[in-house]
Amino acid sequence: MAQAQTNDTVKVHYTGRLNDGTVFDSSVEREPLQFTLGEGQVIPGFENAVIGMTAGESKTVTIAADQAYGPRRDDLILAVGRDQFPPDITPEVGQQLQVRQTNGDVALVTVAEVGEAAVKLDANHPLAGQDLTFEIQLVEIG
Repeated sequence: MAQAQTNDTVKVHYTGRLNDGTVFDSSVEREPLQFTLGEGQVIPGFENAVIGMTAGESKTVTIAADQAYGPRRDDLILAVGRDQFPPDITPEVGQQLQVRQTNGDVALVTVAEVGEAAVKLDANHPLAGQDLTFEIQLVEIG
């Protein structure tokens, strides 16, 4: 039976869990995730787990933070003056906002703290710094 290898396009069903068992994402109730191995379309640890699997095979893997979304970085937390927000936005802790960077790219940030004069924005991925467990089923190699 063929094993998934670099440059193969694969379809997988997956369920991702945090260390406490909380499901943070799953494809089970929707179409399988399709991606090409070796193109960096998914986190490195997930891609490495799929390589070598055969169609129909299932496995559970725990992916360390450095092979997932990386460590949390303090340099990605920044304070922004309240006066920098558009008047129609009232920042609340946990709220996600899109911020245009100086190079024109758009970054997703989470409001971490709201103060009188400033708001702390966290540009870390919400799953940064966490080990993740995935149940993976390789549906198809195509």
